[in-house]
Amino acid sequence: MRVACNQQKALKKNNAVVDSTIHPDTGETVFLPFRMSCFVPTNMVLVAGMLLPNPSIKSILFWQWANQSVNVAFNSANANKTTPMSLKETAIAYASAVTTSCAIAVGLNQSVPKLNVSPAVKSLCMKLVPFTAVAAAGTVNVFLMRGKEIRDGIDVFTKDGQSVGKSKEAGFSAVSQVAISRILTNAPVLILPPIILGRLEKTSFVRQRPRLIVPLNFGLIALSLMTALPAAIAVFPQIGELQTANMEKEFQDLKDEDGKPITHLYFNKGL
Repeated sequence: MRVACNQQKALKKNNAVVDSTIHPDTGETVFLPFRMSCFVPTNMVLVAGMLLPNPSIKSILFWQWANQSVNVAFNSANANKTTPMSLKETAIAYASAVTTSCAIAVGLNQSVPKLNVSPAVKSLCMKLVPFTAVAAAGTVNVFLMRGKEIRDGIDVFTKDGQSVGKSKEAGFSAVSQVAISRILTNAPVLILPPIILGRLEKTSFVRQRPRLIVPLNFGLIALSLMTALPAAIAVFPQIGELQTANMEKEFQDLKDEDGKPITHLYFNKGL
């Protein structure tokens, strides 16, 4: 009995490793740095750069470019692959995402210092700027990089795994759910670290050791990401489900092998 239980645990663990490594649409291995299991360590390299004190415009542009380049890689590697993008489409989406991100980041960094508010509020706003830009641009990035799934649709299949065509409704649902997951991932990073760090900065311990501020901020962001990412991904299942009554007309009268109406179809949401 114990042996069988151990075998089941081992099988479950192995399945989890395969699911996190192999793309469900292509059966190919996802490049390690761009697997969702590597989302936190990969992004923490970018966070370290964004936390550099007194960033110049060039520094802001560089780290936003690096961040959006990584976002493009994650969105592309983990997208629904039943509607592939051409190299030209990928290049256009990439350029649009990077341009949007840099415009938001530079605009916020230039405007926030000019706000007519108290120094404490201004300090809090400045801490929020880099990640506000990341959250906004990250959402745009998802829709730009996976926009073809909305325009052309993605494969939908029955509960038996039989593909029955491409659905734009499924494409919109998949991309929207991923965008919401990205927002939920970034929300704790936007809210918690600045508030907690603001409290810590008022303590005598941190005031006497100002060099601790950056590593404390880094640690708080890492903890927020590690906590938020699994929860954000789990909000929507990997395999999405739609009622055929709410889909395109060609899917509303489908019947299974027994002649019974097919009421639900499924799709790979991507991550």
